[in-house]
Amino acid sequence: MDSITIIGIVSIIVAGVTMAIGSIAPALAEGRAVARALKSIAQQPDESDILSRILFVGLAMIESIAIYCFVISIILIFVNPFWDHFKSLGG
Repeated sequence: MDSITIIGIVSIIVAGVTMAIGSIAPALAEGRAVARALKSIAQQPDESDILSRILFVGLAMIESIAIYCFVISIILIFVNPFWDHFKSLGG
């Protein structure tokens, strides 16, 4: 196997692991945040507007982690900077 094939295989594996870890952790965090927000709204219904606004900002921040992992995976699969480096070394 040449170095380009190895880089391709490793890139696909790393992209898959990145998406697996990068989507599981935010999903758990979002579920926990929503559960706590619903519990807080149930205890204090008058503050539901403020709590829901804060919840949506927090969910957007949590979701950005998954989006960053997705972008890294796409870069590793389609625009891998290591391929050009190994092509230039190979000749």
